[in-house]
Amino acid sequence: MHVDGSVSGNAEMGMSGVSGPDMVAAWARVKRRLRAELGEDVFASWFARLELVEVVDGTARLTVPTRFLKSWIESHYLDRVLTTFRSEVETVSRLDVSVRGPSAAARPVPSTPKTASSPASPLARLQSVNAAMPSHGDAMSASEGESIQAPRGEAGGDLNGAPLDNRLTFASFVVGRSNALAHAAAERVARHDGQGALYNPLYFHAGVGLGKTHLLHGIGHAARESGRRVIYLTADRFMYGFVNALKTQNALAFKERLRAIDLLILDDVQFIQGKSIQAEFGHTINALIDAGRQVVVASDRPPTELEALEERVRSRLAGGLVVEIGSLDEQLRTSILSARLAAVQVSHPNFEVSPTVATYVARAITANGRDLEGAVNRLLAHATLTGTAVTMETAETAIRDLVKNREPKRIKIEDIQKLVASRYNVSRSDILSERRTAAVVKPRQIAMYLSKVLTLRSLPEIGRRFGGRDHTTVLHAVRKIDKLIGEDNVLNDEVELLKRMLQD
Repeated sequence: MHVDGSVSGNAEMGMSGVSGPDMVAAWARVKRRLRAELGEDVFASWFARLELVEVVDGTARLTVPTRFLKSWIESHYLDRVLTTFRSEVETVSRLDVSVRGPSAAARPVPSTPKTASSPASPLARLQSVNAAMPSHGDAMSASEGESIQAPRGEAGGDLNGAPLDNRLTFASFVVGRSNALAHAAAERVARHDGQGALYNPLYFHAGVGLGKTHLLHGIGHAARESGRRVIYLTADRFMYGFVNALKTQNALAFKERLRAIDLLILDDVQFIQGKSIQAEFGHTINALIDAGRQVVVASDRPPTELEALEERVRSRLAGGLVVEIGSLDEQLRTSILSARLAAVQVSHPNFEVSPTVATYVARAITANGRDLEGAVNRLLAHATLTGTAVTMETAETAIRDLVKNREPKRIKIEDIQKLVASRYNVSRSDILSERRTAAVVKPRQIAMYLSKVLTLRSLPEIGRRFGGRDHTTVLHAVRKIDKLIGEDNVLNDEVELLKRMLQD
């Protein structure tokens, strides 16, 4: 093999008896199979820019444009790619993934050997890559790649992430005992005009529909009204933006733009997955806080329970002001319902709900504010479609399923993982790891099965909660356990016992 990484005469045959053109065709078939098996979205995200350079002594050398893609493929898909490759070329026994230069196009397996007069050595190419990429300790992840606009003018321009909902302002937020502290902290941070930042980071955590996203949007609106530069992002958009920035080699540019903002708002931080993305998220938080920029974060649990995040990131999030938004008491539910009814009556003057019906709805629906809003929408639909008044009987019918939805216990995937780990004498970290011993695989598959049966989470979401696994892995586990419990009475009893323990 020549020093520039091209294929020599012997390397072209790769000790496999497959010539350069045949290897190109084989690699094309491998990529087509990956696309068909994993789906267009997964393929486009992780494999579209994976290229074959050569096959030598049974080792296939592959390249990708970024270190993040290299790390992700090696952590999640390397075995899958190798298995698929071996089905096309049996003598391929190993894969070697490396990062190619940012400006260099991927070089496919050549059909003819190159001469030894190569222009660049592997060391020179490596130095080129290192010079072009930000160092790990200095890198700051990009936020939403499509939404962040280039700075305009001397002030740096508007840096917009996800759009803010105009309905979710402080004026429309209903304050009660369970959210009063969170509301007060949010207003202080949003309207702070002094030097530095307050309560940095400000961290909200609450269950679904209890108002944390409303507060985040309220902070964003108020801060922008005072002239501050704000980015609001969900975790999904943050992850997408980070990957997109790396793909387009814009990580350094996004880093500089983020340094120009005044306030970063990040929602649903519990969904941030992947070691590289988590590391870059930590760098982002540290850089902004150290620069005196305000950071506001929301999650469905406190920082100490974000087990997917590194300890130092959890510690940094817990180092500011952590505020829990509690469940809605009856008085607050009544106030939220009254505010929503009043807002609807502005556009539908003939829509009326008696105090008796309103009290019934506020008492019956205890889960969250979104269910209260859903109840108002159903009552409005009944009144406008039938042309009749809203009575107690029609209200009971309209919200029946909303009342039922609150009856079953809400089971979390984390609770399933902890219980299964305890029953099978393994740790939760073992279940989330890449270990494939029988002692770990069985409880992992049972936990995946229970997560699908007992929660409303999708297969991709379950996969993310199990160490960033692909949805096909979850589907395989669900089908396998479903088949086994029909054949094995002992396993069936074990799974049923776990179900009862989780539901009690």
